[in-house]
Amino acid sequence: MHNFKGLYGITDSRLQSDDQTMMKTVELALLGGMKVLQYRDKSHDKNKRIRQAEVLKVLCHSHQALLIINDDIELAAEVEADGVHLGQQDASITHARRRLGEYAILGISAENSLQQAHIAIDQGADYIAFGRFFPSQTKPDAKPATLSVLSAAQEAFNQPIVAIGGITVDNAPDVIAAGADMVAVVNNLFAAPDIQLRARQFSQMFKASYNR
Repeated sequence: MHNFKGLYGITDSRLQSDDQTMMKTVELALLGGMKVLQYRDKSHDKNKRIRQAEVLKVLCHSHQALLIINDDIELAAEVEADGVHLGQQDASITHARRRLGEYAILGISAENSLQQAHIAIDQGADYIAFGRFFPSQTKPDAKPATLSVLSAAQEAFNQPIVAIGGITVDNAPDVIAAGADMVAVVNNLFAAPDIQLRARQFSQMFKASYNR
């Protein structure tokens, strides 16, 4: 899958509380080298979600980055996003594939479980996200995962592995060394004083790991 190495940003409606802030902060992250953006908005304001997702798609594509929609298969279909990210409790991979077509990127959260990852890949998932690896402000109740699950997943699967949960510029090198193809970041990216610089710092860590 193209571009699945590097920084994977996730939006946060508290940090990016209006359209203008959302677009500005995402553009800075893209300028810094972010490869994938997951649009995560838990509000029930359908018009806002469609409006923001449409603009984000154009913005991501203008920087050769991908837009993935969190949880909402219908929103992904409506704005023709590059794919959707589903948790263990969300709609099935089979349904997402039928609705979004063979080219859509389907990502699945496997928490800390290689077994869940195997099931998801058997059903057609394109990438697997593990985590949380460190205490997370975004999902404080998420199950903790160990770095060893990344190494085991790299051995077991050909699909890209995304690490999520409390990842910062300080601990990301350990996560990448353990086997993550991408690091998914919310706060440490979008709450950074200089988002473009922070995105570049994350992106450069992968340049060093390309040689493995």
